[in-house]
Amino acid sequence: MIQQIGQVMLYVNDQDAAVAFWTEKIGFVVVADNKEAGMRWIEIAPTKNAQTSFVLHNKEVIAKMQPELNLGTPSIMFYADNITDMYQDFQTKGIKVGDLVMMPIGRVFNFADPENNYFALVEK
Repeated sequence: MIQQIGQVMLYVNDQDAAVAFWTEKIGFVVVADNKEAGMRWIEIAPTKNAQTSFVLHNKEVIAKMQPELNLGTPSIMFYADNITDMYQDFQTKGIKVGDLVMMPIGRVFNFADPENNYFALVEK
């Protein structure tokens, strides 16, 4: 039985730019930065103790290792408090954001990373 989401794999063209975006603009922390056998994978999360984390993989390296994989970004939704403050903060930081809209699940907006991968943030 699956009990929780452990890691979400994100396949990016520039791992350092992705780390900078997630840590400097979104406020995540680097949990681990691993290099082995010509591969680098970086684990990031909202906090060091978060139950779920992202692992940033180099898209080109993974495509060579496993060409059958779909390397598109998964659809990920974050839950947050004070979404209006976050929306304004993201705009101030130059993060590409969509409109802040009311949906049946709550107030929501999308944001994009430097490679135009989109994520959603909903106020719960």
